[in-house]
Amino acid sequence: MFSLKPASGWSFLGTASLALLMSSSAWCATSTQPASHPGKMVTLKGSREPYKGYLVEPKGKGPFPAVVVIMEWWGLNDQIKGVADRLAKVGYAALVPDLYYGKSTTDPEKAHELMRGLDQKEAITDLGSAMDYLRSLPEVGKAKIGSVGFCMGGGLSLQLALSRPDLSGAVMFYGQPDTDPLDLDKAACPVLGLFGADDQGIPAAKIQEMAKQLNEVGEGADVKIYPGAGHAFFNETRPSYNAEAAADAWTLTLTFFNARLKE
Repeated sequence: MFSLKPASGWSFLGTASLALLMSSSAWCATSTQPASHPGKMVTLKGSREPYKGYLVEPKGKGPFPAVVVIMEWWGLNDQIKGVADRLAKVGYAALVPDLYYGKSTTDPEKAHELMRGLDQKEAITDLGSAMDYLRSLPEVGKAKIGSVGFCMGGGLSLQLALSRPDLSGAVMFYGQPDTDPLDLDKAACPVLGLFGADDQGIPAAKIQEMAKQLNEVGEGADVKIYPGAGHAFFNETRPSYNAEAAADAWTLTLTFFNARLKE
């Protein structure tokens, strides 16, 4: 069993509570100009009906390892497409499933409404469909597939690891933890968790318990917390963005995926 043990000196913390999400200045809506992206929209088999996803592939000839990129509560927007673009530049086919079926927002109240309306079982089914789509591509084929998610998507990235035995690595940025050993025993792969020290919504003990259980009954967990960083520290379009923490977290993410998906 491949297991990642928590690094010496690292602490554990979780995501902000919903009340904190709604009140924090980190969640103030910002307006940005539409960005140009190299990928394309594709049609996926949904739990209820066909839905869309943003696909971007590396240049050159595959097969390429692949990553399912799972959106924040805002929906499929330019920022999360940009994360997929960055993965493609370093050799991964990346797919962002539109779990809101065409809806997105910059308003926290609307984002709250959209997130509350998301059925988690259907979302996991849709994420599994995204994995199946990637597997069907000649450019991916039998190559390994991982996941990375942010906020709402961070929790879903963990849940995908608990439901898909063919997932090879899951990264969760400030996502909702699961501490039930009966759930975590189903983990198909190691989990990398990345959190901010100023993200006060989930008790440290809950994150510690999740990591402990994943290391005991799952496939291992490594979790890092960044001093001075809050919730959504990776999102460069938000006031909560912390460039230093984001850069280090991205390096750890790529190191994790290189070990889990390319070797």
